[in-house]
Amino acid sequence: MSRLFDSHAHYFDSRFVEEYEGGADALLPKLFSDNVEYIVNVGTNNENNKICLEMAKKYEKMYAAVGIHPEDCRDYGREELDRFEEFLTDHRDFKKEKIVAIGEIGFDYHWEPYDKEHQRFFFEEQMKLAEKYALPVIIHDREAHGDCFDVACKFKNVKGVFHSYSGSAEMACELVKRGWYISFSGVVTFKNASRVKEVAASIPLDRLLVETDAPYLAPHPMRGKLNHSGLMRYTVETLSELFGESFDDMCEILSNNAKKLFNI
Repeated sequence: MSRLFDSHAHYFDSRFVEEYEGGADALLPKLFSDNVEYIVNVGTNNENNKICLEMAKKYEKMYAAVGIHPEDCRDYGREELDRFEEFLTDHRDFKKEKIVAIGEIGFDYHWEPYDKEHQRFFFEEQMKLAEKYALPVIIHDREAHGDCFDVACKFKNVKGVFHSYSGSAEMACELVKRGWYISFSGVVTFKNASRVKEVAASIPLDRLLVETDAPYLAPHPMRGKLNHSGLMRYTVETLSELFGESFDDMCEILSNNAKKLFNI
């Protein structure tokens, strides 16, 4: 049976507690025993970064990404960045701690009010940390394509993935040339997502990743429901059709790409 690699999820999210008695821990053992092989659990602030590490220690095939999200940094000052660097320093045996990336970081211009310069400061400081610690990054880009691209290009020694990609095919092409990966979520399965499908089909297969962004962005036909890694098969099926690959081959390609990026 083909196994799925979910390159981006948030299993500390309170929606799992609301949905399942016992929270995500009531769900994850079944997912890992069924069709999910690996999950990267992605932090967004100094508090849930710790939870991501705790969960990675609990589940053999779960790994952690840690970072400060552009929305979470809204009420953060420099001292929170210092706390984050201390956290990295304290857990710098990344293989042992199962930290595979810094993220998610980036820009979010959707939720107002937002401060572009404040977000840029946190984004660039975390890119510096990724360069210092030789870790890949997971980029959050919401309605900020140009600015995200500029920062990605500014730090030539840092590579990673643009998650739940919503930019243009032209920008994706330039990112791929620079060594970046592009990831697609359940959005690519939506009936009104013809543009996203076109962009996805333009990505070289060796630079393609898949994700859930759980508990958000559940794929069609589960759209609107709580998302989890087991539902990612619908997204993989859509990508398989776009590329003319079998489901099994697509699972293997996507898994190998994620393992390469995250050094697993």
